[in-house]
Amino acid sequence: MANIYLTEQGSILRKTGDRLIVQKDNETLLDIQCNKIDAVLIFGNVQFTTQAVHELFEHGIEMAIMTRTGRLIGQITSPMPKNVYLRLAQYEKYKDESFITKISKIIVAGKIQNEIEFIRRFSYNHPEIRLIDEIERLERYRKDIEGRNTIAELLGVEGASAKEYFTAFNKMILGAFNFDGRRKRPATDPVNALLSFGYTLVFNEISSLLDGIGFDQYIGYYHKIDYGRPSLAADLLEEFRTPIVDRFTLKLINNRVFKEDAFFLHTQSGGIYLKQEAMKRYFVEYEHYINEIFTHPQTKENTNFRKCIRIQIEKLARGITTDGKYQPFHFDR
Repeated sequence: MANIYLTEQGSILRKTGDRLIVQKDNETLLDIQCNKIDAVLIFGNVQFTTQAVHELFEHGIEMAIMTRTGRLIGQITSPMPKNVYLRLAQYEKYKDESFITKISKIIVAGKIQNEIEFIRRFSYNHPEIRLIDEIERLERYRKDIEGRNTIAELLGVEGASAKEYFTAFNKMILGAFNFDGRRKRPATDPVNALLSFGYTLVFNEISSLLDGIGFDQYIGYYHKIDYGRPSLAADLLEEFRTPIVDRFTLKLINNRVFKEDAFFLHTQSGGIYLKQEAMKRYFVEYEHYINEIFTHPQTKENTNFRKCIRIQIEKLARGITTDGKYQPFHFDR
């Protein structure tokens, strides 16, 4: 199963039988069975028919609508699943301050632990690059979380640890790209452009799975409710930022998959983005990476990142409806 990325401007998504086809100027660009698709992501000026959307709904396939540069505008999804008891439990937990504090600590600690493992593994392979100071400071931040008892305090620890982490990330870049820290809305350089784009894709995958399982993705715990923001998806994104996006981004950079000419400056926003042809290459690499088989660090079974996201969402559902416990995804490869 895979995601389908539609980037050809002026093309149209249609239905024929139980298949989806993408056409442009009477030429068929794609012809695929619905049962091979997880989600459809549309970028920019790509049209679709009502019949195609009906077919997506019948197969439980979500559609994400994005700008040409990859900013998520919205999603088309089938009616909310029938798991009303999960949503009731989710709302009850939202009113439980002790649960909110506990799971927020777990989220932040899990994020920092994944960052430490990433830097440590890179350091093993590149002993000539000194990263021990950043690792030690991140360890202190992770331990400091236990003594924090408010969301504001946790946000402070996360913010400080993020600066330390991206200092290390800069040292880990072996290619020609410059990176002087995390910059977003808009991204100001190719590295930040790749990070932001990757976070958007994984965020969308999490959002779709939350919908499919029956969560109200707008009710989060660490990320408070904000109008129009899927806060629960933002919560779960934290533990997958480093294992999926940061590692993948560094792989693209250090393997010289993209050069400076793969990006362009958007004159209106002032942001840096992937060009259309480079974006197509990105999707090929991304699908290969997110579907690559590895041994799950907890279950010891063969898995991939898409399956891991689903496992974590199911863990969260069990924790919310039963004992309130949750174990974040730790990746130590």
